[in-house]
Amino acid sequence: MLHCCRQSVITCGVATLVVLSAGLQAQTTPIRGFPTDALPEQASREHFLRTAPDTGLLHEYILTMSEEPHHAGSPGAESVAEYVRDKYRSWGVDAWIEEFQVLLPTPVDRHVELLGPDGYVARLEETAFPEDKDAADAGQIPSFNAFSADGDVTGELVFVNYGLPEDYETLKRLGIDVAGKIVIAKYGRSWRGIKPKVAAEQGAIACLIYSDPEEDGYYVDEPYPVGPMRPEHGVQRGSVMDMPLHPGDPLTPGWGSSEGARRLERSDAQTIMPIPVLPISYGDAMPLLRALGGPVAPNNDWKGALPITYHIGPGPGEVRVALRFEWEVRSIFDVFARIPGAEYPDQWVIHGNHHDAWVNGAQDPLSGASTVMESVRSFSQLLETGWRPKRTMIFALWDAEEWGLIGSTEWGEEHADELREKGVAYFNTDSYSRGWYGVQGSHTLETFFREVARDTRDPESGKSALEALIDRDLERARTARDSLKARGQEFRIGALGSGSDYTVFIDFLNIAAANIGIGGAQPTGVYHSIYDSYDFFMRYHDPTFAYGKTLAGSMATAMLRMADAPTLPFSFSDAALTYADYVNQIADLADEEFGEGTLDITALRAAVGDLAAAGMGFDAALEAASALGSVALERERGALREINTLIYTSERELGIEDGLPRRPWFRHMMYAPGFYTGYGVKTIPAVREAVEQGDIDEARRYTAVVAGVITRLVGRVREVTARLRDLM
Repeated sequence: MLHCCRQSVITCGVATLVVLSAGLQAQTTPIRGFPTDALPEQASREHFLRTAPDTGLLHEYILTMSEEPHHAGSPGAESVAEYVRDKYRSWGVDAWIEEFQVLLPTPVDRHVELLGPDGYVARLEETAFPEDKDAADAGQIPSFNAFSADGDVTGELVFVNYGLPEDYETLKRLGIDVAGKIVIAKYGRSWRGIKPKVAAEQGAIACLIYSDPEEDGYYVDEPYPVGPMRPEHGVQRGSVMDMPLHPGDPLTPGWGSSEGARRLERSDAQTIMPIPVLPISYGDAMPLLRALGGPVAPNNDWKGALPITYHIGPGPGEVRVALRFEWEVRSIFDVFARIPGAEYPDQWVIHGNHHDAWVNGAQDPLSGASTVMESVRSFSQLLETGWRPKRTMIFALWDAEEWGLIGSTEWGEEHADELREKGVAYFNTDSYSRGWYGVQGSHTLETFFREVARDTRDPESGKSALEALIDRDLERARTARDSLKARGQEFRIGALGSGSDYTVFIDFLNIAAANIGIGGAQPTGVYHSIYDSYDFFMRYHDPTFAYGKTLAGSMATAMLRMADAPTLPFSFSDAALTYADYVNQIADLADEEFGEGTLDITALRAAVGDLAAAGMGFDAALEAASALGSVALERERGALREINTLIYTSERELGIEDGLPRRPWFRHMMYAPGFYTGYGVKTIPAVREAVEQGDIDEARRYTAVVAGVITRLVGRVREVTARLRDLM
């Protein structure tokens, strides 16, 4: 029934669009970049795109794609890619698959054993519950950490808390050295790949990572299948590639891994961990932790929720860790749909999500992937009305994201020159659940997403996503001051670190990017396990698919606005406001590290101040240009093509070709993942990390560099403003 009614749905949608065009004349709100006389027609199209996503089809996509395991490099992943491509084509949309060959090691042998009188052999296997139809599926990849080293090592065990640099400082104060030892760390507080990276730097010979129930197990709520948390033998898979150096295929850093591409020898790859690493369950971790002697964990931050006394070690028992991988180059498959632009076909607005999962992946990533598919279908219906976007829209579903953002990175590197020329903006989703709307991204897009959030309806309350966020903060308020702050706060977007497919776009290509999601209402503990399944999703995430419909409609709205705005709706005054905060943070950090005034940031402050002034001038010119009206702007299409190119390539001014110190792949000077935070962002990273490392010379050098890139941006904004004024 869902398929045979397609033509009637289209006919109904077209009729609805016509009726709405008349009915919304008097109830439109301003949209940045659009003249007032264009708002009724724009609002009617947006209303259509927000109501068109079909919850029944969202259900169908997730059910179908999560039926079998589909990790990257598996037949299941290729089948999912072909399913999506064929869906797009059935809707009359241009669709294709691009294939890359990348290094994807898979486990052959895994062994963890406690040696000694009370020995224990870890089971390293998740329990398949009969309540979940997919938990025992054939083809599941075993629990492991991708890009661990091979190895067979034996040594005393040391508990290192979360395995972060500050935890090793605590160990040093206690006189404990991990050199030659095997460490065991808790998941949490940082991206998993930082834990073995720091362990190896400290001389450890292997690293085990376990999920403590305090973080996502029975301490939080009932374990699955009774409740939503990680059960005793649930394991979090995941990559430990050293992504703060660069994401993507380890053998092709900086260039695409297409067929016939030059490849490094594996021994020359910089992002493969130098020691064996393995994730284990808290069921397997408890006998190992119970066998530790030495000091009791020094404070509550180190203690988890297992029914044991947390000792640090080392030993006295020894542990053997033996891992062996099959190091093969395998094919991955990125899927694309394209709606060509009618006026500016060489200006591209891109929306992506990934399609590969560690196992069945109903929530991560298929919840987000399904909303991309419904956005494409909704646009295919809008095309039936005769509408065409001004700019080209590209929808991507990436492969091998879980292994290290590989599919998106390889595509971005392969098409780098074209993307730097044509890429207007990249919008990323990953997965969603019940909860609240959130955005992180380039701060030139802050007003843009504030307006999208204003016009996105929260499915539970019916209020705008902005109002729902305020209500949430009011519920959490503990004092009158908290309540006052919640009522008065404006929608702000966060900064981008890493952890999803936006990374290549903002950090390497320097294209304005944003990561958009909904979630936070339901804590769960099945991340990257066999329990991220259809049955789990239907019980705990979005059984009515109301939030999926909301996300699909919101992303379609964002794509439509960026594709059709006569003048691109960037905001440089927003960026200046946020950059000023970053400069103040660095000033405080530097005063604390080096002494007040030692790091001179006068030029940096002046550049940000100039950007604020230039941004205000741009805002006024943009508003004046929009006031000319649609007919006048249409006559200026040629001039607007050049103006908009200057606007969207402005983000390129914030990058430098040499990149960050010791990691040149990361070229953006305002945002990057931290060297020791993995996913977590470091803003103005070259200066901030130099200060944190106590390197005053490097801090001074990059303070001047950052002031320079902001000054370049100021020049660009002033040029755009002058050209907009020439339209008057």
